[in-house]
Amino acid sequence: MARKNILLKYGYGPDYAFLITIIILVVFGLIMLSSASSDIGKIKFNDSFFYLKRQLLYGLSFGVLGFLAGFLIPYKKWQKFATLLLGLSILGLALVFTPLGFSAGGATRWLNLGAVLFQPAELLKITSIIYLAAWLSKKKERQSSLLEGFLPFLAIMALVTGLIFMQPATTIAVVIAAASLIVYFVSGLKLRYVLGFGALMVLVLALLVSTSSYRMARIKNFLQPQNSDAQSGGFHRTQALIAIGSGEKFGVGYGNSTNKYNFLPEPIGDSIFAVVAEELGFAGAIFLIMLFIIIFIRGVMIATKCRDQFGRLTVIGFVSIITIQAVVNIGAISGLLPLTGMPLPFVSYGSSSLAVFLTMAGIIGNISRNT
Repeated sequence: MARKNILLKYGYGPDYAFLITIIILVVFGLIMLSSASSDIGKIKFNDSFFYLKRQLLYGLSFGVLGFLAGFLIPYKKWQKFATLLLGLSILGLALVFTPLGFSAGGATRWLNLGAVLFQPAELLKITSIIYLAAWLSKKKERQSSLLEGFLPFLAIMALVTGLIFMQPATTIAVVIAAASLIVYFVSGLKLRYVLGFGALMVLVLALLVSTSSYRMARIKNFLQPQNSDAQSGGFHRTQALIAIGSGEKFGVGYGNSTNKYNFLPEPIGDSIFAVVAEELGFAGAIFLIMLFIIIFIRGVMIATKCRDQFGRLTVIGFVSIITIQAVVNIGAISGLLPLTGMPLPFVSYGSSSLAVFLTMAGIIGNISRNT
């Protein structure tokens, strides 16, 4: 009887397989970041561990706090503040276009908070899913109604993705929109609405590509790699494939990449998978991919067991974002998809990204122990 009362008060045990996989992935990411960033840190700042220190200080520290908040706070409390959280995130997106915004590489995606640069679009990965899950959980009619459900959903997506497109951060907008559509579909959205939204996304992307020279160049380089200039538009793709191919079965050895600084663009960002493949080989790349597969499988299992609609949809949304972003990153660096600049979850350098994904993991962990 005492054991039953404890379970009712604190919930059942969390999904340890999911949480352990997250820990392994984060540790693996920090180890690989240390190697991928060593040359750049030494040359730019005379400190081989410069980027690793910043990832630990700003990414992991805030990420652990976010994880603990997500894991310890009963997940249903997030439902009560869903609208407020989304509103604050949208405000953050708007503020990047004010003097508080910080620009780099032709994009304005960050808020300058003194010692920390924060990317509001990353936080939107959490708040948009929580809001959508809460919104769909309130009224069942929204799952199939055009006027009460689908059209308001389109309006919300237009506002959110529109602000992100303006930064520009096209791939983040696509990931959030795709994950949101999956959440809506799982809740009971009619198939014709799914197909309609998919067609609308394709039309919007086609318009963005046709009016943007750098996006058009990426598509051309992907569709016609034989015509790409390896020293210009096709350089990133070419060097990533060279690095991956150099690793062969078991890699050239940890820390021994010859491409990560002199040749490979963004080795600590969207190209870090190529560094993994070069240094640890096919075996290391498969190990990394398997971690993401386990996260996906365990996430789906947690959602399936969850009897609460809000919790179930939240898990589906978070797992969808993690999985889609991982697939896009690995596919692009491997030459299977156009290059996007999308970082690899839990692995690539970026304090905002790591903190957000760890917070997601904490919330999923809380849902898993309360279902």
